[in-house]
Amino acid sequence: MQTAREENLQQRKLSGKRTGEVLVEMGILTLEQVEEAVAEQRTSRKRIGDIALSKGWVTKAKLMEALALRLGVKYLDLANTRLDPVTADLVSEKDARRYAAIPVSFVDDHTLLVAMADPSNIVAIDDLRILTGFDIEPAIATSEDIVTLLSNMKRSDDHISEDLDAKAEVGEDPTTGAELRDIREQVDAAPVVKLVNGVLARAADEGASDIHFEPQAKDLLVRFRHDGVLHETLTIPKRLQQGVLSRLKIMADLDIAERRVPQDGRIGLVVGGRPIDMRVASLPTVYGEKIVIRLLDRSNVMLRLEDLGFSDIALSRYQRSYTKPYGAVLVTGPTGSGKSTTLYGTLNILNTPEKNIITVEDPVEYRLAGINQVQINPKAGLTFASGLRSILRCDPDIIMVGEIRDKETAQIAVESALTGHLVLSTLHTNNAPGALSRLTEMGVEPFLTASAVDCVIAQRLVRKLCEYCKEAYPATREMLERLAFPQRAIEGWKEVSLYRAVGCAHCNQNGYKGRMGIYEIMPVTEAIERLIVERKSADEIMRVAAAEGMITLRQDGIERVLEGRTSIEEISRVIV
Repeated sequence: MQTAREENLQQRKLSGKRTGEVLVEMGILTLEQVEEAVAEQRTSRKRIGDIALSKGWVTKAKLMEALALRLGVKYLDLANTRLDPVTADLVSEKDARRYAAIPVSFVDDHTLLVAMADPSNIVAIDDLRILTGFDIEPAIATSEDIVTLLSNMKRSDDHISEDLDAKAEVGEDPTTGAELRDIREQVDAAPVVKLVNGVLARAADEGASDIHFEPQAKDLLVRFRHDGVLHETLTIPKRLQQGVLSRLKIMADLDIAERRVPQDGRIGLVVGGRPIDMRVASLPTVYGEKIVIRLLDRSNVMLRLEDLGFSDIALSRYQRSYTKPYGAVLVTGPTGSGKSTTLYGTLNILNTPEKNIITVEDPVEYRLAGINQVQINPKAGLTFASGLRSILRCDPDIIMVGEIRDKETAQIAVESALTGHLVLSTLHTNNAPGALSRLTEMGVEPFLTASAVDCVIAQRLVRKLCEYCKEAYPATREMLERLAFPQRAIEGWKEVSLYRAVGCAHCNQNGYKGRMGIYEIMPVTEAIERLIVERKSADEIMRVAAAEGMITLRQDGIERVLEGRTSIEEISRVIV
């Protein structure tokens, strides 16, 4: 470790030199590499640093460190730098984007430390000095980090509401038209509109799946659901509560005068160039209406099945089922376990011009080109059962039923699979064998279920450990035996390393970032068909399926733990 004095001496030594010379002095590049980059620069006109970066000779972080030494300033990794929210509010977002600069903290009572993409921009520094009223100490950061931080940064509640016009009513704000507009472009909108747009944009940028607006006694609490877990995000002053909630109801085309009964709606927006569908639900509470928004990023539906977390063995088993011309494939699991994503990923593979694919859903979460999607409407008499009955008269090859909820839907789905159609659907059961018992409980004859169902999948979503901060720790033989790890791991316990969540700036101190699926794939074999006809229990079906090589949810999860992708605590949280 260098002392502060040594760092200052090195900075003075390298300050003013060319980037190539600095990289050589730092021991990152050789003289031969610099000469090669200079030769290429004569024709490409690129900077030496950019050439070295494109050739893989230097990382972005090391290049920024070299530039900082050359310019005689600090290098800030904004992903691991804590921002002072007071200093962040000294420069508006518009000016911050204009100068590619963001105040980070106070150096002293008269000086601000400002992260800049170009610290040599004297004009920008002078303008920032005038805007903030403080002297500026520039530091260098990547433009990508600055843009990302500006997108995610939470402006203080007081600053958001300072310019609120007490006379302005939300009902006077222009409502969103049929044409989708990027909410980032609405920079001159009223304060409440900007506040709502900022929350929605931030949720989309952070990859949140749900936004909860929860009225409390003294304020309006906003929580985001990340990777299946809710996190408190910000609080909004109580005096803005009704304006915010009314704005959301206007955007979702709900009745703003009705506050006594629950309502449902939808918002279509573009955030950062990405189309986002938002399902909105309101619920009256003692402190006002709670509004929950489910975010559906239409670009995510194009994920391949390989990206969802399927192991090679599980994926090959599943492929054998969905590539058949007929039969039923059932996906089971609790709400929020990724069942719809799995089915949409399957439909993307099956969607070809030769196939007539029709779905009946509640709601239609993602719009897929080339697929006929039907939204059920119980008030108009369009239920899963009636919709499925009508679909069969439209010459389908593949049918997707959003959920089998009752006997009539189950009966038609099973009969459709028996009459030459590939049927994809979901059920709410805890494991794969339970789906077969559930159909029998619904009133479907077991011999029909045995003949129609080709494969059942049970799945869960588990959080992935953050790659930047996960921490390895040695396993003990007793631990592996107690947690039912595979025999190969128990026998080689000395070589087994497990990982635990720690938390860092990259994962918002959660220790986890992103989710993946774990799967239980159960093909319906002849032995399982006999058990279904004999009305055997789900436990008996489970034993036979395991004997035939089925990997259970827990076993699949433990394999992900051994790979270092998640933790044993996360598997225990998701699977009983």
